[in-house]
Parts: sequence; structure tokens; C-alpha cells
Amino acid sequence: MKFIDEFRDPALATELVRRIRATAQQPRVLMEVCGGQTHSLLRHGIDVELQGIVELIHGPGCPVCVTDISAIDLAQQLASLPGVVLASFGDMLRVPASQGSLLTARTAGANVMMVYSPVDAVRHAQRHPEQQVVFFAVGFETTAPATALAVLQAHQLGLENFSLLVSHVRVQPAMEALMQAPDNRVQGFLAAGHVCSITGYDAYDDFAQRYRVPVVVTGFEPVDLLQGILECVTQLESGTAEVRNTYGRSVTRFGNPAAQRVVETVYEIDDRAWRGFGVISAGGYKLRDQYETFDAPRRFGLTRSTETNDSATAQRCRAGEVLSGRLKPCDCPEFGMACTPDSPLGAPMVSSEGACAAWFRYHRGSKL
Repeated sequence: MKFIDEFRDPALATELVRRIRATAQQPRVLMEVCGGQTHSLLRHGIDVELQGIVELIHGPGCPVCVTDISAIDLAQQLASLPGVVLASFGDMLRVPASQGSLLTARTAGANVMMVYSPVDAVRHAQRHPEQQVVFFAVGFETTAPATALAVLQAHQLGLENFSLLVSHVRVQPAMEALMQAPDNRVQGFLAAGHVCSITGYDAYDDFAQRYRVPVVVTGFEPVDLLQGILECVTQLESGTAEVRNTYGRSVTRFGNPAAQRVVETVYEIDDRAWRGFGVISAGGYKLRDQYETFDAPRRFGLTRSTETNDSATAQRCRAGEVLSGRLKPCDCPEFGMACTPDSPLGAPMVSSEGACAAWFRYHRGSKL
């Protein structure tokens, strides 16, 4: 097994693969929720090693990928306003929307700045009181605490030139949408360890029971993923559907209470449009009323659309099918042809955690 050579603990990895093969009595379909998990699975060839035994399909595990086109369109509008600086993480700058990307907007004269954290945006607002700084707040529950802290910091400093375009999304409602889809094939989930480090996994108990589907919290190392796969397969063969945590070094049942309190102080749960999914009930966050002065669309009198206005380029990108596990990247007719990391048609090829980018890097030309 050539792929085992790269593992930190090759003996354990070999044993886990053997046990997965011995346990699976029929082919199983599992979905890894996180894009970081996708890259690890493909990079180390775990999907190839388990071919015919476990089919690993990729979920909506990349926050850049699931940020709806309408949100990027709104970010471009904000960046084009006089005196406004739109601050964003780097991956978001290249994601195509109705009128091109934020980089396209910057080329056309919009004021777009790349930052590494929301704190960078707060500091820029402090140093440049003559500018209105808008931070494009994207991400799962993992990054929501940091943007919530940025709001609290700006509030404490009395900054009147800092605001957010809130596009945070919540993972579990998307998993529910997947399970409710008529063409759903998912039999078990590898839950995102980094998200569960914040939220915990207690809420998944009801989810697992309602949908009769195992949920196993895993990390990102190959052995972490193999342990999660083995636990899912074991449950499926025994007819059980429970929540298990194989990432105990980072995740506890109730997560990080301090981070949760910060998020609950600043945000409340709201419906949210996801790229490729449409509007998901309780699928994201919005600012609470007491912090609505930090809401950029409200501050600048812009309306947030709940409908996606796809461009011709976006229509060629089948991101929705990829993000919901209904299409492997290599089965998209544009993959590796019109759509590459240098000229991406959609978010899954742009993002460093996108499934299409992972396939291009590790499995280009293969058809699993």
C-alpha cells in the first residue's frame, strides 16, 4: 500500500484499513463535511485505497465555496461606494459572482483589501477614520467567534467607520438539507472536527436518531479519518446510528462555551442562502438588534437579496452538485478544461479547501 508510506503511524493506518475491509459487508457511502478533510483524504489516497468498499463523497465543507453569489454581488456594491474599503480573506477575492470576482471589481476601481483576520480590518478602521471599512464575514461556526469579537472591539472603541457584511453559515442545517433531498445517498457523516471544537457535538444526537445516520467527529490527519470511517462502517453494519467523537484531543461534547457566548452575544440564528443549496432555514447568522449599526447593508442602505443572479459563467459551473455530493469534480465537463485553478469557473476550484481544487491537485484525469 504505497499511500501508507506517508503516514506518521503506518502500522496503525494499515491495521485500520484492514479492519475497514473486514467490517464492511457491502459498499458504503460516507460524506466528509469539511474541505480540509477532503484534501487530506485525496492527498493520501484514502479514497483510492478504499475504492469499492467505501465511497467518499464531498460535502459543503468549504465556507468560501458555499457563500452565495448574491453575497459577493453585495460585497462588490459596497466596495464600489465612495470612501468604502471592502476587507476580505484572500480566497474570497477570486470567487466568481454575477459580475466577476472581487478582484475584477478592484481592477475596475473598487477599493478591495485582503486581510488575514477581522482584527486587521478593525485596526485599519482605527488608522483610517476617513474611510468606511467593511469586513466580509464568511465562514462556519469556526470563524464566527472572531468576527463577533471584532464587533465587540469596535463597539468598545467607539468606531463608527467599521461594519460587517455577515455571511456566516451553520453546518448542521446544511446536513439536514442533504438528508431531506430526494436523491440523497449519504449513509454516514464524518463531521468537521474544527467546527465541533466550537459547537461541540451534543446537538448531533437528535440528528443521528431522526435520520438514522451515524455521525462521527474526526480530525484531519489520515489516521483520524480512517478511525472515523471505521466507526461509521461499524455502526452501519450493526444497524446503529449514533454520534461518536474520534477527535478527543480537540473536541468535547459541549465545545467551547466561551466562544459560544461571544457568538450568542453578537449574533442570532437566521435563514441564509447557500451557493448551490438555495435558502437554508436557520442556515446562518445575522447581527442582533443591539449591534445592527455594524450591519453594512443597513448602514449604506443596500438591500440584501435572497435570490441568486447567476452569470453565464456561474451557470456553467456545477458547484451546487459538487457541494451536495451529487457530482464528483472529475465528472463535470468543464473540470480541467475551461475550469482550472488558474481560470476557475466556480468557488470549489478557487478555494484552497474546495473539492474541485483537491481533485485537480491530487487526482487530475482520474475517474473514480
